[in-house]
Amino acid sequence: MITLFSFQFAYVQLALVCLVAIFIGMSKTGVHGAGMLAVPLLATIFGGQHSSGVLLPILVLADVMGVWYYHRHASWEHLKLLFPWAALGVVLGTVIGSYIDDKMFRIIMATVIVGSVIVMLWLERGHKEAVPHNKAFGVTTGVLGGFTSMVGNLAGTVMAVYFLSMRLPKNTFIGTTAWFFMVTNWFKVPFHVFAWHTITWNTFLLDLLTLPFILLGAVAGIWIVKKLSEKAYRWFIIAMTLVAAIVMILR
Repeated sequence: MITLFSFQFAYVQLALVCLVAIFIGMSKTGVHGAGMLAVPLLATIFGGQHSSGVLLPILVLADVMGVWYYHRHASWEHLKLLFPWAALGVVLGTVIGSYIDDKMFRIIMATVIVGSVIVMLWLERGHKEAVPHNKAFGVTTGVLGGFTSMVGNLAGTVMAVYFLSMRLPKNTFIGTTAWFFMVTNWFKVPFHVFAWHTITWNTFLLDLLTLPFILLGAVAGIWIVKKLSEKAYRWFIIAMTLVAAIVMILR
């Protein structure tokens, strides 16, 4: 066992925290889906709701890297529509999440993950054109994205479905996603600190130690997007995400 900032970890658990940081770094530089693996991994160590507070500072640090690399590629027309509704979703998630115990929290997270896998499979089978792209869909996506982001940091696939339906080019897709999550995650911080009390100085200091691993993941993500088969990696993420959801349900 090792103690860090009042947290006690087995060495395997500490290695998982570092792996989570790598996955988050990768997800912020274009390897969408890697962040889905990070959520259940961290939940196995800290529990459902508390893990979302541990993960959020890692996301905030990684968001800066993603925006720095892709900051010129963003569709502000879509972001201006999404931001206020995502803020409403965060508030709703904060209120509802306060009345959910840890077991129910994990079930909700697993349900969102499984639902995301189903949507990803549906999109992979050539249904991208069937996704609506009107203003009402944007409003609904904003609320749902804010809610799932607050409840379990699981809005990645929700937002991916929306941005794919907008037919955004690859770099614009990544850049718009990066800006959306950086703003949304910073907005969530006070709710975690003052409403849920899941972010403390000890949490923040622990997350700072993961910074080199976030950077490693960010560099790896850039390399993967450029060099490897995107389709093969997507299928790997879908399979691993489904396994992670099953593990969370049975835990």
